[in-house]
Amino acid sequence: MIKFIKPTNLNGSELLEELNAAGVKIEEKPYIDTNGDLWLDIASKDEANAKSIVDSHNGTIVAPELSSKEQVLNKLGLTAEEVAALLS
Repeated sequence: MIKFIKPTNLNGSELLEELNAAGVKIEEKPYIDTNGDLWLDIASKDEANAKSIVDSHNGTIVAPELSSKEQVLNKLGLTAEEVAALLS
């Protein structure tokens, strides 16, 4: 396990995706200790690469608002016709 400074805007899922995309293999789930430090179970050879990714990570905290009815339907996996049928 290697200790890192926890990013201010940490989104664990996004961070794991970023690390994975860079080829950093994580053996166990990351965790944050009682001091607020982020621990990653990675190989020591990946430490510098992971540090760069963790340091630049700026995860989303709140999902972006959907700006149209069509986007909401797409997120729900429904068509306008299906919604109309449900409401009739």
